[in-house]
Amino acid sequence: MQNNKTNLPDEMLTMVPWKIIVRFSLPLLAGNLFQQMYSMADAVIIGRLVGVKELAGVGATSAMNFLVLGFAMGAAGGFSILTAQQFGAGNEEGVKKSVAMSMMLCAGLSVMLSLLGALTAEPLLRIMNTPEDIFPYARIYILVIYLGIGATVYYNMISGVLRALGDSRTSLYFLILSSVMNIILDLLAILVLNMGIMGAALATVISQLVSAVCCHIYALRRYPLIRLKRRHFRFIWSEAVHHIKIGIPMAIQFSVTAVGIMILQAYLNVFGSSVVAGYTAAGKVEALVTQPFSTLEITMETYCGQNYGAGNKERVKRGIKSGLIICLITVAIASAVCILFGRSFISLFLKEYDPDIVNFGQRYLLIVAVFFWLLGILHVIRSSLQGIGEALVPMMGGVVELAARWAGCAAMAGVLGYTGIYLSTPLAWGSAVLLLLARYAVIFRKEERGKPWQRDWIEESPTKI
Repeated sequence: MQNNKTNLPDEMLTMVPWKIIVRFSLPLLAGNLFQQMYSMADAVIIGRLVGVKELAGVGATSAMNFLVLGFAMGAAGGFSILTAQQFGAGNEEGVKKSVAMSMMLCAGLSVMLSLLGALTAEPLLRIMNTPEDIFPYARIYILVIYLGIGATVYYNMISGVLRALGDSRTSLYFLILSSVMNIILDLLAILVLNMGIMGAALATVISQLVSAVCCHIYALRRYPLIRLKRRHFRFIWSEAVHHIKIGIPMAIQFSVTAVGIMILQAYLNVFGSSVVAGYTAAGKVEALVTQPFSTLEITMETYCGQNYGAGNKERVKRGIKSGLIICLITVAIASAVCILFGRSFISLFLKEYDPDIVNFGQRYLLIVAVFFWLLGILHVIRSSLQGIGEALVPMMGGVVELAARWAGCAAMAGVLGYTGIYLSTPLAWGSAVLLLLARYAVIFRKEERGKPWQRDWIEESPTKI
């Protein structure tokens, strides 16, 4: 079903919850899997055509990468939740103003994060005990990624807007374009131009920028609703604050999680480049098989955001239950893949087969696969709370994750070695889940059933979607 005036889908508000959750998720999942596959291709190209130390250098920056890029993506995702709520409320002018505010805030955020990232990159690598034999590769790779962060923010902003309006397909097409372009540019930079690690990083930035520009142009031509006028770009502090109240806690939650991973990486770096290489390869496999969880997270933000804007509490509750069931089904599949095929996947990243590196990576996969159910629940409940405007508790969930991961590393590294460090990850997931479930129970307690949502911030618009 579509809104005749805007040609935008409104199934989030009308279709059976589990059906629309699956339908909306599939294009996102395809895109995320494609993105992870080209990320894996990146790692395979670097590991096989450049070297294992270069691969470990890239892996050593993964947490730092997520620290800054995660902040940017969290903020952009948070801003788009406001757009989804306005769309669910049928407020056309509110949608336009929200999109314009997202663009202005994201532009400022890009400049700030690029400068901050470039200034702190080397000190952070030192703090994380990055091994000297991989330090130069890690430094050059992360510097290029940080300086090109505007491309990542731009792509996530425009794709977030499209998802907020119920379109999960358009960004898929341009993500595929970005993925294919990235692999081609990787090969060109490494094999033809001999640019090594720097070439791989530049390929990522350039391909994402081209994809973002093309996606934005296409979206403007297809959806008149996001064609903005000069008046929409008035910077009104009250509107900016409302976006920031949702976007920045989401950004902080991403970054706090990244800090926890950086702490884990720092403890792990002490065990040498072979352990880091094994963990890096295993992390790529983990990221691939857990994409259904990340996809559901994005879907639940949009689903809950639109239905919250429409004031439909019961539909939100039904959707969350459906999301959890779907998630647990994907958990079983992801766990089985890691347990049965983990070693084969890890070996793809190595120029020459090294049983030690493979064993280091496989041990991590086996540990986290057993606890994927915690990660799945974490994604669904956290994003659902964010979709209905909750910001503080999901952010505090990230703080709890950080504390639990740090405590786990400190307590278990000396006793169990790198295995103890691996175990800190499911400990962090479980700790955050307990907090989020407690908040969920409070919000949806039985005695509140039937009460309308408080949505005083939604203004009446002279035009309705």
